[in-house]
Amino acid sequence: SGPMQSQTQFPSGYGSHLPNYSTPSGHYSQVPNKAAASHLDNQYRASYYPGYYSAPAQNVMTSVGSNVLNAQESQQLYNNIPPHSGGSSNRPVQGAVSSASYLHMNAQQSFSAFDNHYSTSVSSSVASQGFPLNSDHYAMPVVSGAMYPNVSYPHVAAGGVYGQTFTSQSLPAVGQFKETNAFSSQSASGPHSLQQHVPVGYNTTLSAVSSAQSVQDNLSRNLTGSVAKVNNQINTGGVDSSQPVHSVSQNVPFTKPGVGTSASSAVMSSVRSPAPSLSSKPPSSPQSPELALQEGMQYGGYVNNQASSAPAPLSSSSDDEEEDEEDEEAALDSSSTTSSASPVLNNYDALEGGGYPETRSVTSSPVPAPSVLQASKASKPFGYGYPALQPGYQNATPPTPVQPSNPGHHPGFQHYPQACVNQLSSSLGGLSLQHSQQPESLRPVNLTHDRNILPVSSVPAPVPNLNSDLRKLNCSPDSFRCTLTNIPQTQALLNKAKLPLGLLLHPFRDLTQLPVITSSTIVRCRSCRTYINPFVSFIDQRRWKCNLCYRVNDVPEEFMYNPLTRSYGEPHKRPEVQNSTVEFIASSDYMLRPPQPAVYLFVLDVSHNAVEAGYLTIVCQSLLENLDKLPGDSRTRIGFITFDSTVQFYNLQEGLSQPQMLIVSDIDDIFLPTPDSLLVNLHESKELIKDLLNALPNMFTNTRETHSALGPALQAAFKLMSPTGGRISVFQTQLPSLGAGLLHSREDPNQRSSTKVVQHLGPATDFYKKLALDCSGQQTAVDLFLLSSQYSDLASLACMSKYSAGCIYYYPSFHRSHNPAQAEKLQKDLKRYLTRKIGFEAVMRIRCTKGLSIHTFHGNFFVRSTDLLSLANVNPDAGFAVQMSIEESLTDTSLVCFQTALLYTSSKGERRIRVHTLCLPVVSSLSDVYAGADVQAVVCLLANMAVDRSVSSSLADARDALVNAVVDSLAAYMSTASNLQQSMLIAPNSLKLFPLYILALLKQKAFRTGTSTRLDDRVYAMCQMKSQPLVHLMKMIHPNLYRIDKLTDESTIHVNDRVVPQPPLQKLSAEKLTREGAFLMDCGSIFYLWIGKNCDNNFIKDVLGYPNYASVPQKMTQLPEVDAPSSERTRSFISWLRDSRPLSPVLQVIKDENPAKTDFFQHLIEDRTEAAFSYYEFLLNIQQQICK
Repeated sequence: SGPMQSQTQFPSGYGSHLPNYSTPSGHYSQVPNKAAASHLDNQYRASYYPGYYSAPAQNVMTSVGSNVLNAQESQQLYNNIPPHSGGSSNRPVQGAVSSASYLHMNAQQSFSAFDNHYSTSVSSSVASQGFPLNSDHYAMPVVSGAMYPNVSYPHVAAGGVYGQTFTSQSLPAVGQFKETNAFSSQSASGPHSLQQHVPVGYNTTLSAVSSAQSVQDNLSRNLTGSVAKVNNQINTGGVDSSQPVHSVSQNVPFTKPGVGTSASSAVMSSVRSPAPSLSSKPPSSPQSPELALQEGMQYGGYVNNQASSAPAPLSSSSDDEEEDEEDEEAALDSSSTTSSASPVLNNYDALEGGGYPETRSVTSSPVPAPSVLQASKASKPFGYGYPALQPGYQNATPPTPVQPSNPGHHPGFQHYPQACVNQLSSSLGGLSLQHSQQPESLRPVNLTHDRNILPVSSVPAPVPNLNSDLRKLNCSPDSFRCTLTNIPQTQALLNKAKLPLGLLLHPFRDLTQLPVITSSTIVRCRSCRTYINPFVSFIDQRRWKCNLCYRVNDVPEEFMYNPLTRSYGEPHKRPEVQNSTVEFIASSDYMLRPPQPAVYLFVLDVSHNAVEAGYLTIVCQSLLENLDKLPGDSRTRIGFITFDSTVQFYNLQEGLSQPQMLIVSDIDDIFLPTPDSLLVNLHESKELIKDLLNALPNMFTNTRETHSALGPALQAAFKLMSPTGGRISVFQTQLPSLGAGLLHSREDPNQRSSTKVVQHLGPATDFYKKLALDCSGQQTAVDLFLLSSQYSDLASLACMSKYSAGCIYYYPSFHRSHNPAQAEKLQKDLKRYLTRKIGFEAVMRIRCTKGLSIHTFHGNFFVRSTDLLSLANVNPDAGFAVQMSIEESLTDTSLVCFQTALLYTSSKGERRIRVHTLCLPVVSSLSDVYAGADVQAVVCLLANMAVDRSVSSSLADARDALVNAVVDSLAAYMSTASNLQQSMLIAPNSLKLFPLYILALLKQKAFRTGTSTRLDDRVYAMCQMKSQPLVHLMKMIHPNLYRIDKLTDESTIHVNDRVVPQPPLQKLSAEKLTREGAFLMDCGSIFYLWIGKNCDNNFIKDVLGYPNYASVPQKMTQLPEVDAPSSERTRSFISWLRDSRPLSPVLQVIKDENPAKTDFFQHLIEDRTEAAFSYYEFLLNIQQQICK
């Protein structure tokens, strides 16, 4: 295609060149040459790395071939040894090159991973899309200080799963495609007998390197609590919490294309033309431990299905053979513990039931089912046969395929002529869905010509291409969502599509309707322990076939009776098989001890800094208002600890006339002064508790203590909570400076705007992680509220919540009076936090159809075994993500299913199991895969993967891999078409928002560079990426912008007798802002209301309550109730938006001279700044890389 000419013709709507436009100095420089990497001998050595998601060296043990750790090896598993003793090898790996070789670009590329600018081959006179010349629009100078966030392109955690997606060698050529960085994968099919032994909580994900078949970088190289690579075999062992933890990371040097051994050139990962060597099978000779381990960690690649996460903190039994054996195991296996504290019996792996037992042969093909009708052999009888079953329960013939409904977005106006569309459709004919009519989701969209790709309303989740009966029964996408709603039949097909396969879960979300099953019999598959669900098949009245492992099970006698209809002999009408989301009341078989009471402990910073911030008043007032609303029953207990340079306890024992303060000054040897009176019954001691809360804000008013002994306070809290478990709520306002866990400032304010290296994203000490693991073992979660005006090392403090299944709240520059918006946000967050439902001592397991494999989890948890997550607490605002791969061909089935089971104790002391089941079709064509792509789920999964890459490798790596995610997927799609002009950048309608969302992700605080970003702000954004459900995360990534000064009653909806206007979504560009308008930006946790200088005074008077623009105050956060139509419409619309989420966002009114204006404009992601692309420039960059 050659370099683009300096004067590019832009399509209508992208603006013309600005007069006297000059290129910012240094912005379009050529990428510097990368140094050649060292020899392969040094590429696979593990080295110590004080990383954020790194694994303790003594916990990593690898084995080669089919060897499994014997008993003696198990005893040595947790010794404190250097990495090379734990199984790493210094031998070169034959037939493979460095996985990191895919992370760097060579000197000829036009885009620099570090400077994040174009080379001179791109026109330097590209007009900013966001800065039009029209005088009536809100315009800003083009060459000036950065107004919006800066960006540089991420490195992603090596060892991950997103690689072959971007770099499969099976892809036909699209010009000469240069080598770049990506979340890598592989498609190796060799043996995978490696055992990865990692103790629970110290989860590890080492980088994966493909064999001669593929050479990409991996996504999650180093993992600890929030990400864990797993398999389907459970290995157990003890955890010695007294051993020091050393972090290890596998550092793979960078390799330029063509540099290194001959194997490097033979398996170039980014060359698009297929090479004969790429299709050859992996060598069958023994592999080095590193290569064997890495083969299981690739995105879309063959996953190591025998790498164990770790033993349970207390103990974990093998998979239960039968339900009666499950009960027996529950009574026997409950002895060990993770700390010296009293053990809590919680072997819920035995109770909930394991995955596929390795010791038992379970056939991968369906068990033949007797059938009167000759069903088609092309599809499995389960699923399709069930909803249409007649009373005879024969397997009905599967219905004819149904055209997929439009899962995508409202088609925007097309700037290109219809003839062009027809040309594209014909040239893309090879992608057809085996139907004569092309679905809307596959309609080609020319991204560089069509500007109106944003839908007028929120993007809906794609609807799986199932028959109408299954579609009605399927799980809500708000609870359970897959990145691909059409599952590829084989791993090779997934590799061709270059899209990640994974799940996004919101398992404990608030539901308005939830079927609760009170039957004493919980029907489960005797083999894989799947709960009966709407997608099983009933062979007859007495037998049903599991939809995950295909085993035929007996129908219990009690299940024959339907309590809803009070009829007998119709098991297919039971609520368990009529609802994909149900909750079972668990029997005593699912308990290892009596259900724990709700126990709440509040740990409060009372140093001088905390008193000055004024947070104590808000916290105590919120507690007083919501004390009676705390989830629990008559057994609920509560306690308080305060700390500065000492630790203060409060005796609230019933019978005292007033609370009694007990001070422990020896913070090096912390102890509980009166263990029995520090946690008291909420109802019995309510008056004393109220007295304490009223007194606390004034007790430390005159304090001069500037130090913070957070570590000793947490040690005391752990000792206090260990006997029962529960929730610890920590409020911290500064860097811990005394005792265990003390921290030093690691932030250099001068480096906040760095475009290259962002350091200290990982913890400085393992104290908080170890404490969290001990807490998790005792069923205690730690929630952190950080209210700080200065650096507090959130990267270290966040570990206490990540590994204990807690949550993190962050309030930068918090001050009760000087920052009223943050004060209001804390108040609203606390109300939600204190009153929302909570689950205690929970475990969650995800099961899937045989042939699919789960290998990486994302979120706040503690990995118990291969597919079991331990959640000391579970809350309705927590989200999780899972990466998957296809281990065996799915050609014998037409449907696959996923099931998540969450076993927890409610605040009322009930043991419950919430089950979600998702059913998706299996497809054999590439076009079907693209048609079913869920772009929002893909972006959210990539965001999780990029956070891991940022920590384990570098931020630049993560940024590069995100860019290459777009490049590779669109190149793969375009490569299947013919006769496409090189000037076109074509995407299927289902992925038309993919580049826009990735650009938005790159401009978020978590990944941006070049713009001053505080380290704590960046780390908090990364924590949010890892723990937020999709619906909230997408608002953070790509906010919604509405014009609200012209709301009418024409396009409205009616909600609870309230008329709610529905203004259309606007592009996130200053081009859409006018000085005469008012615009509302919904960023998820905050609303920005931007008022133009020339906004109509009537609107300002009616909606804001002030006579004119000049009189509107700077720090306005509330809209007055004015009896005017415009006020009612505006308040109704904002209330409707607030009601759609659990947290109530704070409203911030923005004027031109308001300091918060910068935050508002940083979210206009379609505009360019000195350090970041505009959306149109980003598309040109994508197109240029594809056409190389």
